[in-house]
Amino acid sequence: MDSEHNALHQCLRGESLDEVRRLILTASGGPFRTAARESLAAVTPAQALRHPTWEMGPKITVDSATLMNKGLEVIEAHWLFGLPAQQIDVMIHPQSIVHSMVEFVDGSVMAQMGVNDMKHPIQYALSYPERGKTNMPGLDLVSRGPLEFEEVDREKFPCLDLAYRALNEAELAPVALNAANEVAVAGFLDGRLSFPGIAEVVDEVLQSHPGGRASSLEEIAQADGSARQRARRSLEGRQG
Repeated sequence: MDSEHNALHQCLRGESLDEVRRLILTASGGPFRTAARESLAAVTPAQALRHPTWEMGPKITVDSATLMNKGLEVIEAHWLFGLPAQQIDVMIHPQSIVHSMVEFVDGSVMAQMGVNDMKHPIQYALSYPERGKTNMPGLDLVSRGPLEFEEVDREKFPCLDLAYRALNEAELAPVALNAANEVAVAGFLDGRLSFPGIAEVVDEVLQSHPGGRASSLEEIAQADGSARQRARRSLEGRQG
């Protein structure tokens, strides 16, 4: 369950995919949105786990800091809504109020907004196709202040482009991407890998991955295991 895909689903209710120009996933930008790229080499796990708007587990919080979580959400959006990578964009929105948007072919943009609380998307999913009544607080836009939107700094956050690359390459490439990222994030949290090293390990694994189609669960499991082995070797090589 992701608030972003929940938001896209709400924006697409009753709409035709033929009239969609692009899906726009929003990202908070994580704790290093305004940090200089050169400073990221010294980032500690404690700093990466200080997410500005959401409270999550360690792994996904680091993914938010690298923007890999947004890359994985791009892949999810492709499979959930059947649109190609070229029609799925990412935009930084630090306030986490607009959870995602849909731009239509006439230039109109529909956005789903709400407080940053996962109770709302969970409630929507449980009550769909109806909207169940709830005692959860609504959104007070006046008190929240201005809403900001920015382009993603793709040089500072290379994990996003790695996810796009995996999506465009082959069905098994996203499997390798996810497996390598899990190993790399664990290495970072254990103090064995630098923050920029996460993307470097994933990139190295993708470059050596044979690709191919996911024709069976056995092939998916094999691709996952192979990518994890390569990621561990990359991690060990960086320690040596």
